[in-house]
Amino acid sequence: MRLIIIFFFFLISHQTYSQSFDEKFLFNKSIEKLVDLDFNFVKNNTSKHRDKPLLKNIYYLNEIIENSGYSKSFQFYNNNIDTISKGKRNKCLINLIKGYNELYYNIDNPSSFQYFFQAYTLSKETRNTSLIQLSLFAILKLYGEGIIQNNNKYKTYLNEFNTFVNTTNLKILSLAYEEKLLALSQLYGEETPTRVKEICNQLELLISKTGNKKVITIANYTLVNCYIKLKRIEQAKKIISGIIKTNNKSLFYEPFIFNSFIKLSFINYLQQDINKSFIYLDSAKKHKNQINSLKPDFIINSYLSEYYSSNKQDSAYYYLKKANQLQYKLNFLKSNEIITFSEVQNQTKETEKKFLKEQQENQLNQSLLFTTLIFLLLGIVIVFLILKNSKRKRLLAEQQKELEKQKNLTLLKEQEINTINAMVTGQEKERIRIAEDLHDNIGSVLATLKLHFENLKLNREKKHFNQDELYERTEKLIDETYLKVRSIAHAKNAGVIANQGLLVAVKIMAEKISAANQLKIEIIDFGLEQRLDTNTEITLFRIIQELTTNIIKHAEASEATINISQFNDALNIIIEDNGKGFDSNKIKVTTGMGLHSIQKRIEHLGGTFQIDSSFKSGTSIIMNIPT
Repeated sequence: MRLIIIFFFFLISHQTYSQSFDEKFLFNKSIEKLVDLDFNFVKNNTSKHRDKPLLKNIYYLNEIIENSGYSKSFQFYNNNIDTISKGKRNKCLINLIKGYNELYYNIDNPSSFQYFFQAYTLSKETRNTSLIQLSLFAILKLYGEGIIQNNNKYKTYLNEFNTFVNTTNLKILSLAYEEKLLALSQLYGEETPTRVKEICNQLELLISKTGNKKVITIANYTLVNCYIKLKRIEQAKKIISGIIKTNNKSLFYEPFIFNSFIKLSFINYLQQDINKSFIYLDSAKKHKNQINSLKPDFIINSYLSEYYSSNKQDSAYYYLKKANQLQYKLNFLKSNEIITFSEVQNQTKETEKKFLKEQQENQLNQSLLFTTLIFLLLGIVIVFLILKNSKRKRLLAEQQKELEKQKNLTLLKEQEINTINAMVTGQEKERIRIAEDLHDNIGSVLATLKLHFENLKLNREKKHFNQDELYERTEKLIDETYLKVRSIAHAKNAGVIANQGLLVAVKIMAEKISAANQLKIEIIDFGLEQRLDTNTEITLFRIIQELTTNIIKHAEASEATINISQFNDALNIIIEDNGKGFDSNKIKVTTGMGLHSIQKRIEHLGGTFQIDSSFKSGTSIIMNIPT
């Protein structure tokens, strides 16, 4: 019962861990994609997890950045963001959402920098690179929109952002922010055109390396600004036309389309085509932010005042007055933001001191932890080496023991081979002796018999000798010959092998066995054109002779085949019969005199010996011998 409870506890813990791991992975991946302006990925992967605070807030941050203040409302985001989770990552997301909410929707008293800077501080504490990038994005946007001006601090944020630039998309976004800030800064003087040209050249190279349409739009819009500053008007107009034709299903493109119409209107004004200037201004109005139209209205009225003024029309004064009123409101908002910025800067000094102290403490703790880990690692390495050395000694001892065993087995095998060699050599010597006996003894007896038969033939005609006595002598010679032949009958084939070779000897043997009409043996040969070594031929003939004898004695076969083939440096011998067969798995080749002796002789020749047999399916014996 206790084991079952532990198992269920482990299972629940594992599922909880897996879920938290998945949530953490999705959070990190979504933040990375948001930095990369891949809004669709974030939307698709977080919309179904809005029951989790972190993922819910990423969803709304993604939405407010993509929509650029063109949808929803100030109150909507304030009411829907999740403030329950108190973790630093969630607080960072909340501050970013509130900062963008102030920037886009609060036209009375914005304090976006305060929220963005707080998000930046929290992101540094979390050490999450993507959160730091998002926070720097937000602060640089305030500088780029001209809300915070006359402040060299933006260089610090831009330089820090550049330390994280490791992709084409991030490089394009960094260059786009730099171009915006150059346009607003009074600190660059005559160096500005040179840097603008460098930015232009870099963007022209980078734009072909990204497939993100939103990043491409940002790059194109930045190129338009660069081309206008470099007086490359026709190139600017061409790119503006492309931006205007952008698929604008996403509200992200609306500010770029609005500003593109404004620039196109102003270019036509410079080219003294006032009618087109008014037409493009009217087109721009269709794409202005209707929720927070303060800045778009100021821009439109400023241009209208300029256009009417150039034609000396009374309407110029009306639009100038309206533009001045809107500018006053804009300046008021900027002043509030700058005041907020100053307050935050003062608070930041204490925060930075606190952060520096915490950083030093963290570094000290990290150093102690690092030192401890080094000692621990060294201890583990030493123990590992000791165990490894002990294991190596044990393995060496086992290997030595195995080598001794193999050595003993080798000696036994060599002794066995020497015994077999001695036996074969002895047998052949004995057979040579028998052959000599046949030649010397039996040959002389047969010659004598021949004389006796000639005498018997002569005596039958002329009657010169005692015929009974001659028959008696002849019979004694025949008996003597029979006894001598019988004593050496087991060596009857040695001479054939020595004189005519293995194949001829096997064929003669097959013919004699087949003549009895009990077992028909077929000989098949291939490639055996040259004689083998005499000892090898004799050994192989004895093996084939013994296996054929086994077929006659045990197989109950009516047909057999002996296939002898030579391929390159190998001799293949296959002996098959159609007999009753046997279970080859139950036959121990390593025991007994017959098959065991054959196997040893084949191994002595450096070959292989294989038996394939089953009941009622005959037997096949395959031998491969190097030649």
